[in-house]
Amino acid sequence: MRMKIYHFMVNRHNGIRTRYHAMHDGAEGIRKLFSYVYLLWLNFCYYALFCRFLGREQDLDFYEKKRLLTTRSESKTYTRPKDLAKMLSDYDVISFDVFDTLLFRPFSEPADVFYFLGEIFPVSDVKRIRMEQEFLARKACQKEKGHMEISLAEIWLRMEKETGILKDQGMKAECALEKQFCYANPYMKEVYHHLRNMGKRIVLISDMYLPESFLRELLEGCGYIGFEKLYVSSAYGKSKADGGLYRLCREDYPGKSCIHIGDNCQSDVKMAEKNGFSAYHYPNVNLKGRPYRSFDLSPVIGSAYRGIVNSCLYNGLRAYSMEYEYGFVYGGLFVLGYCNFIHDYCRKNGMDRLLFLSRDGDILKQAYDLIFPGEDTVYAYWSRAAAVKLMAEYDRYDYFRRYVYHKVNQGITVSWALSVMELDFLAEEWKESGEELTDKNADNLKRFLQEHFDKIITAYRSQRMAAEKYYAKILTGAKKAAVIDIGWAGSGALSLSYLTKRIWRLPCELTGILAGTNTPHNAEWDASEIFLQTGKLVSYLYSSSHNRDLWKKHDPNKNYNVYWELLLSSPDRQFLGFRSAEEMSAKDVVWEKEKSVAFHFGKHDPNRNGIYEIQRGILDFVKEYTAHFKEEPFMFHISGRDAYGPMLAAASDQEKYLKEISGRFHIEIGV
Repeated sequence: MRMKIYHFMVNRHNGIRTRYHAMHDGAEGIRKLFSYVYLLWLNFCYYALFCRFLGREQDLDFYEKKRLLTTRSESKTYTRPKDLAKMLSDYDVISFDVFDTLLFRPFSEPADVFYFLGEIFPVSDVKRIRMEQEFLARKACQKEKGHMEISLAEIWLRMEKETGILKDQGMKAECALEKQFCYANPYMKEVYHHLRNMGKRIVLISDMYLPESFLRELLEGCGYIGFEKLYVSSAYGKSKADGGLYRLCREDYPGKSCIHIGDNCQSDVKMAEKNGFSAYHYPNVNLKGRPYRSFDLSPVIGSAYRGIVNSCLYNGLRAYSMEYEYGFVYGGLFVLGYCNFIHDYCRKNGMDRLLFLSRDGDILKQAYDLIFPGEDTVYAYWSRAAAVKLMAEYDRYDYFRRYVYHKVNQGITVSWALSVMELDFLAEEWKESGEELTDKNADNLKRFLQEHFDKIITAYRSQRMAAEKYYAKILTGAKKAAVIDIGWAGSGALSLSYLTKRIWRLPCELTGILAGTNTPHNAEWDASEIFLQTGKLVSYLYSSSHNRDLWKKHDPNKNYNVYWELLLSSPDRQFLGFRSAEEMSAKDVVWEKEKSVAFHFGKHDPNRNGIYEIQRGILDFVKEYTAHFKEEPFMFHISGRDAYGPMLAAASDQEKYLKEISGRFHIEIGV
């Protein structure tokens, strides 16, 4: 009967169910009682007052909204560690909070470490059960002893009864996880060591259920040695929250001036001051970063991502540029996930070699070599400009489309367009080469080029021969190779694959791996669908067949392609094409390892320092994440949806943040 009533009042209409659970779930006391009243009111309004709209789901934004900083970077220093230590040195005794002050975990919520218990024990939903049993243990302690300061043993005694996991095994596993993941806050570590060098008396005070002996071992393992005393709530039955630990410390240091440093405004500041301490508030890094972080990620990866970003930007040790933060915050998880996707795909499909195409492949190769040192990777020169010329004989449609129709009505002359095609010798045969290229004369230019196409093919022949020599050397000894690029139609990988197999007859099969594909917002949105279906192209972030919400969201007309390409920008010069050694000019750069082939390069992109900063941010994130999770290989299975999550947050608020970042690079949008 109870379930029938519940089904009728809660589950019958989605809107009522959603509203009720939003009020009821996690509620205690008066709020829980009110949730039942609220449920009755919802049903009364729906059935008696005919408020049918209550039966429908509440309108929710599909993507979370963030209002990101656009005038400055997130990170800023609070005060230099040396200066803070000098200020603290005026006191006789300096007290530190432990967790979220001296020690960090690489998660945005402390309890998220309990997820990893599920990897050890065959108990589903173990994180929630562990949190629930801790809460119940505190309630029982309050009832029996008048306080809520419990030990880890008390928690796991309840866990053993509830789950069957033996108490000693559970305690051992949890302590091992804390030892594995906890690390020293780099800012406070400097402060601590400055104070130690001054000979100051240091004590630590922590509201924590972990055993005092283990906590001492944990702190010393992170470099915090030489403190005089460690006050742990589980050992004394007193806490910072009730002031008991502060009073105990005052009794041990009578007549001494004391100051406490911690992240909690209530227990570390107000209660410290209430019990005779001065207090210094060190803002919690995850609370500081919360307004700007993306929560539209899977729980475990999302927590790790947010924890690492927040601790880096808000620990107070350094201030970073907006360009650095763009790489660290919005590019790091993507590059890390993409590299692991590439690695897994190549391992499963027996790839001998990985070709990272210039210039998007620059930072990808750096990150890949960092994560997977010693693998067979090559930074290969290739570009859309080079490919279109080399493929002119075999794909005239694309040649005319990119060099003629994509350039109409942009204020350029026909002679300039011919120069870009490296066909200056034809300018004399065009009667009015100085006229502007428009939609009115584009067809005429196309017909003119068709009439002279034999000359065009001849003009590009030496470039194709030089490219063949270059790739014959690069692919020597490889039977299957992956071609890595950002995307979007996959033309770079497809053109290189066609030339390699059909024209140059090199004995190597190429597969293109892309970050993303064309989307419904592209004019030729389905141009590469057959190649995705056959497996000649593979996409990480999204395609028409997976992560379709991203496929529909990603809009090149809003410059989304540009923002992603900016993440993979390179300080290298634009690559324009291949040359034989005999054709070298002042604009050409010789490939030092192969004197018979030369390369034609263009200009550098603006703001090279900013590009270096983006790359530094990406590599720093990769290093940080890898350092924290090197023992957990499953943490590198980062889905394309998770990798795109931070950029979704950046794209909210009408892309104001992304527009500000891209504006620093004066990006030229075009072919």
